[in-house]
Amino acid sequence: MRHFKILAVLIGVLFAASCKQQQKTAMLSDADVLHNNEDQLTQVIIYDVFTPPVAARIYGYTALASYEAMRYASPKYNSIITQLKGFGKPPEPQKGKQYNFALAATKAFFTVAHKITFSVDTLKKYEDKVYAMYKENLDDSTYARSVDFGEKIGKLVLKRSAADGYPQSRGKPKYLGENSPAKWRPTPPDYMDGVEFCWGTIHSFAIDTSTLFSPPPPPPYSEDKNSAFVKQYTDVYNTNKNLTKEQIEVAKFWDDNPFVIQHNGHLMFADKKITPGGHWIGITTIACKKTHADGVKTALAYALTSIALYDSFICCWEVKYKYSYARPVTNINEKIDHNWLPLLQTPPFPEYTAGHSTISAASAVMLTHLFGDNFEFQDTSDIKYIGMQRHFKSFSLAAEETALSRYYGGIHYLNSSLIGAQQGKQMAEFVWNKLKLTN
Repeated sequence: MRHFKILAVLIGVLFAASCKQQQKTAMLSDADVLHNNEDQLTQVIIYDVFTPPVAARIYGYTALASYEAMRYASPKYNSIITQLKGFGKPPEPQKGKQYNFALAATKAFFTVAHKITFSVDTLKKYEDKVYAMYKENLDDSTYARSVDFGEKIGKLVLKRSAADGYPQSRGKPKYLGENSPAKWRPTPPDYMDGVEFCWGTIHSFAIDTSTLFSPPPPPPYSEDKNSAFVKQYTDVYNTNKNLTKEQIEVAKFWDDNPFVIQHNGHLMFADKKITPGGHWIGITTIACKKTHADGVKTALAYALTSIALYDSFICCWEVKYKYSYARPVTNINEKIDHNWLPLLQTPPFPEYTAGHSTISAASAVMLTHLFGDNFEFQDTSDIKYIGMQRHFKSFSLAAEETALSRYYGGIHYLNSSLIGAQQGKQMAEFVWNKLKLTN
């Protein structure tokens, strides 16, 4: 009888162990892990209300760290950071040793993210779940080796981020523009100071200088009714009064203002939304998923889009504060209609050139090179934030619509939108041709 009891206990133990093995967390694909990492970062960027240029910086450093680890899963891919400015030589995995490079990429990604975002606790909760999945499915030595490798890459990337001029730019005096014709000054309804006025001095990734693709100056101030200056704000005013339903939808879809302050009587509250850069990171996700891109191609796509975002914001902001050009609402309120407000809330920084046009054109160039010129897609990037989606037949057509959206929204002149897009294209083509991605 005693032998039967011992046998029953052993069977019970084996059964329990078998159940535990069956309940092991299923491994996600490398690409899915990277997509989830980016989505989590976007949610934190929205919650922490980072400005569009700062958000692009966050996407840039995290994506580069992720790619530098993930690329070792395919021997044909080259390092990107060795071709950029100020990063140095990255560590390499030990020869003959097993690694999980998606795990290493995740560790590199979050090693960087922890230091350049605020809501670290939110990131850690998500991150711990990802690590638990790998821990259940990998042997201890492979797990530890992969985590250590990713952390080393993350620390190398962070070292560069500490020397790019961003830390030194914090705490500088407010930028309030100047009270003279054609010059930017805080705009209604909240009259906020100028955002990131020294962003043009931040150290870029791939281009030599923020002035490399500087556009011509905007139309000079004039009171002549036939001048380009008067015509541009009169055009915005007349167009905004007669917008079609489609034009209104286009403007609202591409608004991507991360912090719109709503006014209802004495009550004020803020709507948090995706940033312009976050929108194009979302489009990158869509392209990767539609093509079933593997982990390395996915990491590469995020890295290249992020480089385009980061460098194009720097180029654009250098121009913005060089000319400190007044927004349409300023000129229209002073010259035509004191009570007029644009369809979209005017962002708190100078008008020329249009930032969203610039970064969208740059992102579209990178994605077109990666996925093709006639890549048709349904843009659902913003659906969980504003409940809208739109269909596009190519990345370039999406970027062109973005440029028009700022004009329809009444926050940019058409000239500024089109010239910004041209600057973004030139910069991104230069970067694409500069980088050698495969051997």
